[in-house]
Amino acid sequence: MSNFRQDFLNFALQQNVLKFGEFTTKAGRQSPYFFNAGLFNDGASTLQLARFYAQAILESNVQFDMLFGPAYKGIILAAATAMMLAEHGVNVPFAYNRKEAKDHGEGGVLVGAPLKGRVLIIDDVISAGTSVRESLTFIENADAQAAGVAIALDRMEKGTGELSAVQEVQQQYGLPVVAIANLLDLFTLLEQNDSPELAQFVEPMKSYRTKYGVV
Repeated sequence: MSNFRQDFLNFALQQNVLKFGEFTTKAGRQSPYFFNAGLFNDGASTLQLARFYAQAILESNVQFDMLFGPAYKGIILAAATAMMLAEHGVNVPFAYNRKEAKDHGEGGVLVGAPLKGRVLIIDDVISAGTSVRESLTFIENADAQAAGVAIALDRMEKGTGELSAVQEVQQQYGLPVVAIANLLDLFTLLEQNDSPELAQFVEPMKSYRTKYGVV
């Protein structure tokens, strides 16, 4: 059984991408942890992150023909993951969008390979699902087919209703969502770690999950 999920979370801890403490989320919730994938911001950490994405995608057995990275965070993720997939013998094209259309050169809002076949969307997280909806519009307008969404962390917590943002995407669009790690993996990290500093967050995490978590 691959342990890459725990390897990823430990790596995120080392990079201060994953932190435990007292944080306020965008939704105003008091969270005992914080995850900011934007802090994978140098060559070495981005390379390692791409390795984890590639491993999660390949292990998921999702069938796809290319990657699409929604601007802005998805751009580097799609490019880096495509390179790591190539090292596994899976060479696929990738594309991404601009936030504003270009009126010179090649023009338009899409950059990279033409969208065609089965397109796997790759982003850091799914919050409100906005980037997924925008990506689906590009894919459908190109007569291509969405294959799924790959993200770094599934927080497994309620959005505006009883479902999580990931569950809403799965239900509304019928798409598989591949996450490198999720909230259950975070619990495993805390429970298997010998650090008293981390052990103190087990109960706050349980309380948070009871209040905001989904099955």
